[in-house]
Amino acid sequence: MNITEVAKAVTHLIEIVQIGKDDFTYLPANRYFFDWNEEAAFEIFKLTIKGKDDILGLISFETITEEKRIHIRLLTASVENIGKDKIYDKIIGNLLTHVAKLAVRDFGEWACISLRPKTQIAQHYIDKYKMNITGMTLSLEVPEIFELIELYDHE
Repeated sequence: MNITEVAKAVTHLIEIVQIGKDDFTYLPANRYFFDWNEEAAFEIFKLTIKGKDDILGLISFETITEEKRIHIRLLTASVENIGKDKIYDKIIGNLLTHVAKLAVRDFGEWACISLRPKTQIAQHYIDKYKMNITGMTLSLEVPEIFELIELYDHE
């Protein structure tokens, strides 16, 4: 999986790994929009450029086994990677893809991922990632979940 450095149109290989306890020290709310310490009871993964330490994006989620679904609690790129002047592109898509792959691993053809977006970005998730409105949440199921994986995961 990779991200694109927008100004140079250069791609960089990425890693998405579970954060460690020491990482919480480097997650200020003014760069990552949330107090990530409040998510410590849930699974949290970070996105970095392979071989580098700078965290460019984060996702926290919980697995709801009885619904064959992974619910994304928080999802963000770092402040410098949001909007039209962002440094790197494809951070959010890669984090969504990572969780989609986990859902497929755990639930196969019944895999589902969901999130409850802020109102102002809901349409963005619908347009860019083909998410469906499912009550108060947006979700992806098979076959759209496979389309997302195909789009972002070229390994």
